[in-house]
Amino acid sequence: MTIPLSVAPWRETLRRDVRNSLAEDVGDGDITAQLIPASQWVSGQVISRQPGILAGRPWVEEVFRQLDPAIECQWLLDDGDPIDPDQEPVLFRFQGPARAILTGERSALNWLQTLSGVASRCRHYADLVAHTPVRLLDTRKTLPGLRFAQKYAVTQGGCFNHRLGLYDAFLVKENHIAACGSIAAAVGQARLIAPDKPLEVEAETLGELAAAVDAGADIVMLDEFSYQDLCQAVARYQGQVQLEASGGITERNLAQIAETGVDAISLGTLTKDLQALDLSLRIHQAKI
Repeated sequence: MTIPLSVAPWRETLRRDVRNSLAEDVGDGDITAQLIPASQWVSGQVISRQPGILAGRPWVEEVFRQLDPAIECQWLLDDGDPIDPDQEPVLFRFQGPARAILTGERSALNWLQTLSGVASRCRHYADLVAHTPVRLLDTRKTLPGLRFAQKYAVTQGGCFNHRLGLYDAFLVKENHIAACGSIAAAVGQARLIAPDKPLEVEAETLGELAAAVDAGADIVMLDEFSYQDLCQAVARYQGQVQLEASGGITERNLAQIAETGVDAISLGTLTKDLQALDLSLRIHQAKI
């Protein structure tokens, strides 16, 4: 299941998240910024010290918009573009009121470095399986409060979104099956509750896979299947149901698993093991 993600329908979520990031940083006022005359304007640029993939422009722009709409940003890259500091380290240039820019500096960079880190990690993993048609999916293993932002960054890095939350698709896992009594009972109840929602069932054995297919699941998550069992699953059920490999997947075995012919691979590491990019904001000119 892949859910296309764009900023437009989530604009209010973005605004709320930015408000929260500013509130935790600014509190009741940036006392250091008060050292600078209110009339002073500055210009400068944000650079990257390491390569990666850019993601987070809408969040940066929203930070500065909320602090002072007079701040202008001129981007040299779009989200999803590669960053190469050896050729051009500048991500964007800015100008505007000094107080507002310095107040927003850390929040803006936090968003940009974090989301670019996610996108960069996703691009790395996507490149490892670029020779196959497999889709790499994120999971719900996101930083609390950053679900939408991280899932947006995943798409900028060339990977895909699994469900956004518990509300937009069924994922019937081991404990759901145990509580319902069987895979067939769980799938049957799900179809009654929300027949139009995607329905995925987790299987830990080839027998459970067969039961999920017989029950009418749309997708089956093959949880920690061995390489041999993945090959058997694809040989038997490819084209009948979407097959998603998950669990125990690392950089070392990712390509091998993709080459089995599974439709998708879900990876918690895309969002939970990120490393932020090293970015810096530099002011070059100031004027009253």
